[in-house]
Amino acid sequence: MTPPASVTATPSPKTPGTPGGPDAPTGPGRSRPVRRQIPYALFLLPGGLLLLVVIIVPFLMNLALSFTEWEGVGEPRWVGADNYRELLGDAEFWASFRHNIAVTLAMAVIPTFLGLVLAAGLFDFIGKRFGPRTAAFLRACIYLPQVLPIAVAGIVWSWILAPDSGALNELLGLAGLESLQQDWLGDPGKALFSVMGVMVWVQVGFPLVIFMAGLQRVDPALYEAAEIDGASWWLRFRHITVPQIRPEIFVSLLWCTIASLKAFAFIYVLTKGGPGGATSVPSYYSFENFFDNTRVGYGAAVATVLALIIIALTVVFLRRQSSGEED
Repeated sequence: MTPPASVTATPSPKTPGTPGGPDAPTGPGRSRPVRRQIPYALFLLPGGLLLLVVIIVPFLMNLALSFTEWEGVGEPRWVGADNYRELLGDAEFWASFRHNIAVTLAMAVIPTFLGLVLAAGLFDFIGKRFGPRTAAFLRACIYLPQVLPIAVAGIVWSWILAPDSGALNELLGLAGLESLQQDWLGDPGKALFSVMGVMVWVQVGFPLVIFMAGLQRVDPALYEAAEIDGASWWLRFRHITVPQIRPEIFVSLLWCTIASLKAFAFIYVLTKGGPGGATSVPSYYSFENFFDNTRVGYGAAVATVLALIIIALTVVFLRRQSSGEED
């Protein structure tokens, strides 16, 4: 018998595009389907529109108003740089800037220093001896004034600092310290310091949170090596903690300084710039000219100068931070 001929199976052609077809990629290096690329500019568009509508356009409108004389009704009258020339000789304007230096001390310098010390204390002592939950609870308590509505906090502090039935004077009386009772917000010599104290209470929680987050990234081996060498807590704080969280210090100083230059709400709620302009700051002085004195152009000139100072300080801070990181 003749053996049957071997039958060779011929593979059937597969439809292009189907799995295993001639167009399907094979091997471990198969490429994924090409997706349509979305331009990155589209992701920047919402933020750019918001910047244009909320910041750039109002700033340009305010700048244009600063060259006019306008009472809020009728047609503005172009006066050129007269408002800015008047600002140079305005004693109230310069006094408000001197007050703003004190406000910057209360909202930027003191809270940054206190926040740094408190953060190091919570991180080094409270967190290690009583656990991170206790440190987190105390951190939240210190940060709480930041989330309180400014109007509510301001009204409460006006009750506390009231001259007749205020809680502070009542406590001083109960402690037998009647000689220390004062008209905290009505005395021109003490009103600014009282407002500064309230601002420190409000602001200290912001740098505290930033610094405690920054301390998380410091290498513990640095502290261990310094402790083995006999370095005290203050030396470790000065030579390890402060240099390691320098970027956070710059951020805190920048944000708090800008906030101090824009400080308005607490001045308005507590003193309205008084008594006798003792607590007036440029932001409130601009508001006063806008609405109380109906000198819109002059108020716009004050606001423009304040905005330019904030921009200049921001540039200085950012350049100083960049040069510090390069060093």
